[in-house]
Amino acid sequence: MQARMTNPAYVLPDGLKGIGTMFKAINQGGISHELQEIVALRASQINGCSACVHAHNQNLIKAGESVERIGAVAAWREAPFFTDAERAALELTEAVTRLADRSGEAVSDELWDQVADHYDEKQISALLLLIGVTNMFNRLNAAIKEPAGTSWN
Repeated sequence: MQARMTNPAYVLPDGLKGIGTMFKAINQGGISHELQEIVALRASQINGCSACVHAHNQNLIKAGESVERIGAVAAWREAPFFTDAERAALELTEAVTRLADRSGEAVSDELWDQVADHYDEKQISALLLLIGVTNMFNRLNAAIKEPAGTSWN
């Protein structure tokens, strides 16, 4: 399988610079690399982005995450492998990623309070930016049919 075109972030260099700046900000937010990858994996699973699912799985393996945790991200609610803080981040990821599926608030006050119990404002900002940029990449990759196994070095 081959992508329809080069990833738009590489076609338009200013886009790549902007994305780099977003990731720099996310990395300054104080959330661990492992949590970033788990959150990005969950958003990518929801959006059906095979290239991103593959990349985040590989990144989690490289980071030393267990097979049990990686394999259970899609079913995190029923899996015993996640902390309460990770569960709050995963629930926020699902809420923000599934905006079109909602009938009420995008993020309920109850969910917001759960997230705020575990993360400060900088960390929540990093989570929200990460969820947003992951959803953007999922949409770009789905549109161009970026295949799993693609490397963006």
